Amino acid sequence: MSDRLHESDEALLLGLRVGDEAAFATLVDSLNGRLLALARTFTSSPALAEDIVQDTWLGVIRGLRGFEGRSTLRTWIFSILVRRARTMAAREARRLFPNSEPAEAIDGSSGEWVPGAGRVGLWNDTPVPWGLMDPAAVFQSKEALEVIRNAVVALPERQRQALLLRDVEDISARDVCNVLEISETYLRVLLHRGRARVREALDRYLRDGSAPPVKSRARATPDASRRSDSSSSLPIRANGDVQ
Repeated sequence: MSDRLHESDEALLLGLRVGDEAAFATLVDSLNGRLLALARTFTSSPALAEDIVQDTWLGVIRGLRGFEGRSTLRTWIFSILVRRARTMAAREARRLFPNSEPAEAIDGSSGEWVPGAGRVGLWNDTPVPWGLMDPAAVFQSKEALEVIRNAVVALPERQRQALLLRDVEDISARDVCNVLEISETYLRVLLHRGRARVREALDRYLRDGSAPPVKSRARATPDASRRSDSSSSLPIRANGDVQ
């Protein structure tokens, strides 16, 4: 699917640029919850996540006239949020934990992906087909969606960001790389590992009814216990290819 500026974007953008309040309300209604879900991958503080989203909307208002339409309006807004989130989350981390170690490098040079480490990041065992008579019925069930949601919440920060943008928001691989400022190779690794963890959780549920509790992979902050997530519609893919 092309992620360039569509006709619907052009009409909406025209309204936004002339100050149409209804156009802006439509945009906020459609994106605010999704922006908040992405903001929560950068911080465990609900208040800071809300601040990141509000600052993103200010950036959108200020930058509308300079938007050139090289991507969809939605992708451009996600890019603004990621830049704001990194800056604001880093500032908050320095304030709360002045002596803490710096966050992992953007290129993925931590243990999440070690170049030259052989099979690291590949499947430990070849996935076994579930043999479902009606896969759609399973994925529409409330319990199965809860298993998927919990698995996504438990992912490491970068895997979760990649899955939200690529699999939930369906943003093109090239644009996800631009938004997160990572290489396509690293995106493939993040997607593969994230999808594998979600599939493993669903596999446990389908085979023995095991539904693991929610785990938080967020930074340790005073608000960590209140963290929540609204992502529930993640497609499960059995390989690590960027699609």
